Amino acid sequence: MNSVTDAAASAAQGRPDRIVDNPMFQERVREMVIECGADPSSADGEIVTDLVLNALKLVTDERDRGELKLLRAAFKEMRYAYNVFDRYKDVQKISIFGSARTDPNHPDYLAAVDFSRAMAQRGWLSITGAGDGIMRAGHEGPGRESSFGLAINLPFETSANDIILGDEKLINFRYFFTRKLMFVSQSSAVAVFPGGFGTQDEIFEALTLIQTGKSAMVPVVLVEGEDGVYWKHWLNYIEKSLLEGGFISPEDLNLFHVAKSTEDAAAYVCEFFTNYHSSRYVGDDYVLRMKKPLTPEAVAKINDEFGVLVRSGSITQRGAYPIEDEFMDLPRLAFTHTRYKIGLLRQLIDRVNDPANIAE
Repeated sequence: MNSVTDAAASAAQGRPDRIVDNPMFQERVREMVIECGADPSSADGEIVTDLVLNALKLVTDERDRGELKLLRAAFKEMRYAYNVFDRYKDVQKISIFGSARTDPNHPDYLAAVDFSRAMAQRGWLSITGAGDGIMRAGHEGPGRESSFGLAINLPFETSANDIILGDEKLINFRYFFTRKLMFVSQSSAVAVFPGGFGTQDEIFEALTLIQTGKSAMVPVVLVEGEDGVYWKHWLNYIEKSLLEGGFISPEDLNLFHVAKSTEDAAAYVCEFFTNYHSSRYVGDDYVLRMKKPLTPEAVAKINDEFGVLVRSGSITQRGAYPIEDEFMDLPRLAFTHTRYKIGLLRQLIDRVNDPANIAE
């Protein structure tokens, strides 16, 4: 909402005298944002201006002290975390979830060490919750230099394991929701090892965000130690209770992969980016960026197989949209998306990564 419409809405609500809704006051705030270094013509400056104005509205909103403290702490946590991650924005990262109770001699712990080390050898950084168990294993494999720790302040757990303690990439959070936002927003993949309520919360949130299109499509891999049956039992619940009960769709099973080994898990994650680069929405169009173009025959087959995803028109191979400002040189697949059957997008990415479909 812009300044004029915001002021009009406020007046309609019986608050015409609220100074923060006054266009002249809003312009003063905008000038202060520009004075801090914002480009007057950029959308970023307008966004920051809106943030400041919304903060000032808390004065007349009469929020109680606890709500104000929550808003302040959450904003500060997110700002600080974004600044830390920004120093490593060009390196792919994987979030690793699992139990804090797993013993260092347990097969799951050893598998987490092997997996995280394998990902580091492929140039990836590991993000874990910074505690013990699987979280420590996810740091032990790659080592301190290739690890991030997102610690949560809990009364019954230490703040951080001995590997990441004191590192600049250790970030402490008060709230689970800000911490989980960073896990999801800063990673290009998710690996999950056996765990309890917290681990289940993390995997289901990741899958829900992908399933609903609220986060980018990323590979989600489920891993455990030798002879483990944790994911076998979990998958049985998913298929028998959720799928057969009609609570999820068959294509939703494409959103995760139960790995046969740590090597299989690492290969699954990396294969996702064989030719697929990234994706975004431009209006109602889903735009899938690729490293190399597909053959015309492959595009035709993709239209036949995934036409159910298209609301109107067809799936076309093209260059960047004029409104885009990233990766302009990469070829695209684009189509007007129904916003349904998100799980099929995962299969579409498999077709994009198939060497037989990539043009020479």
